Amino acid sequence: MDDVLLRLDGVTKDYGSRVVTRVLHGISFDLRPGEFTALIGPSGSGKSTLLHLLGLLDKPTSGRIVLRGLDTGELRPRALGQFRGRTIGFVFQFHHLLPAFTALENVMMPILADRGRPDAEMRSRAASLLDRVGLTDRADYRVTDLSGGQQQRVAIARALAMGPALVLADEPTGNLDTQSGEQVFALMREFNRQQQTTFLLVTHDSRLADRCDRVIELVDGRIVRDSPA
Repeated sequence: MDDVLLRLDGVTKDYGSRVVTRVLHGISFDLRPGEFTALIGPSGSGKSTLLHLLGLLDKPTSGRIVLRGLDTGELRPRALGQFRGRTIGFVFQFHHLLPAFTALENVMMPILADRGRPDAEMRSRAASLLDRVGLTDRADYRVTDLSGGQQQRVAIARALAMGPALVLADEPTGNLDTQSGEQVFALMREFNRQQQTTFLLVTHDSRLADRCDRVIELVDGRIVRDSPA
């Protein structure tokens, strides 16, 4: 297990009580440190459900999700929330930034949520991440005054604020023009290669999937392909 960051072992997910619908059927795979993996599949294949489980935002009906050697099903809610915040970063298609705050303040939010109060180191780390994504000159701009591509770069910086081992990216370029999408993809790749951060990228864009290290394809809640891109 030393070289495994995340392990799914026979994971299923059902919805409903009187009429039960199984969305995921015995999903098993490992993610290792430094992997950059694409998760693809048609609409309704279970990608979003699987991403929620991987992000520890929901629990499987059966099976195990082991992250950094911990069986996450055994963690109590408060410990689970803390573990998730310190271990997993999220990037969404619609960035979900807080519109009333600046770019710098948005990047600081995960650290603030973990520590409970702001400090100088927190601000310095957020500023450094904004510099890494090329937005030093936009640090004090409200995010509503940024372009879509700039907002998504802020979202990437926010996702990396806690130094997570795993970043889950749900269609991170799906709402962007081609040039901005390329910049966002390149940034994620840069962080992946320089910091050995593991990325799982959900995408409908086959061109992006082909540029990942590995492709996992989901159809009707089952893995039908798991191979190098």
